[in-house]
Amino acid sequence: MNNTLKNKRLGLSIIFLSFSLLSMQSDKPAYFFYDKEGKQSSYSEVLKAAQEADIVLFGELHNNPICHWLQLKLTKDLFKVKTDKLVLAAEMFESDDQLVLNEYLSSFIKESNFEKEAKLWNNYKTDYRPLVEFAKQNKIPFVASNIPRRYASMVASGGLEALKKLDKAATELIAPQPITVDTSLVSYKEMYKMMGGGSGHGGTNGWNIVYAQAVKDATMAHRIAGAWQKGKTVLHYHGTFHSDKFEGIAWYLNQYKPNLKIITISSVEQEEVSTLKAESKNLANFILCIDSEMTKTY
Repeated sequence: MNNTLKNKRLGLSIIFLSFSLLSMQSDKPAYFFYDKEGKQSSYSEVLKAAQEADIVLFGELHNNPICHWLQLKLTKDLFKVKTDKLVLAAEMFESDDQLVLNEYLSSFIKESNFEKEAKLWNNYKTDYRPLVEFAKQNKIPFVASNIPRRYASMVASGGLEALKKLDKAATELIAPQPITVDTSLVSYKEMYKMMGGGSGHGGTNGWNIVYAQAVKDATMAHRIAGAWQKGKTVLHYHGTFHSDKFEGIAWYLNQYKPNLKIITISSVEQEEVSTLKAESKNLANFILCIDSEMTKTY
């Protein structure tokens, strides 16, 4: 091969490489995964950790489509490995809806009856129905883990003492009493400040809001713990605040069933996703960082 031809080929290779690099620089990724130290991670690493976990707590931003898409992807990929050892659970279904959820999953009732009788979130059809339908098609147990909202409202108004008014049938739908609330947890202290506690205006009502959050966390943890058996993986979907900083649901799980291997996933939004902001580090084992301009589901 003469030198002229070699030089032409080399020139073409350099041009091609330059275009490739420019193309890579102009890519607009919608999200990145990071580990808790802020080092860029990957979906495959999240999946590997989830496969080895007893409990996976996937904290979502409720109206973010990337969260919901990745929840479905993770569910499907976990099922390929775990098959009948996978259990799903979600904040979006309250414990008193477990019967009607089971009846639908078992095809005893029509979807229209399920949607009419269960207390479904407004974004159910776009964001949670795909998970329920996948569970139905593959006979995966699905736990309605959240406390009935009427009982959480009682706590928000009257504190934990309000739960003592409930009869036995009602108490079976929530975490066992007395429910301990560790008010030194960072997430609960931050919530109290949001309620005005930091300015001296939070008072009893500010703490009652925190207690209402805590009974949700405790109930979800109790029902997750009850669904878990050795060799199984429980994948739980919830708002990211419920497990951020390894607190909330994770804290209660460690009280109800110590020594479980728990993997947490947090979700955050940033204008630029190529680097994780310092305040988002140590939120979870993995942090899903999503472009803040991503379209919302509601």
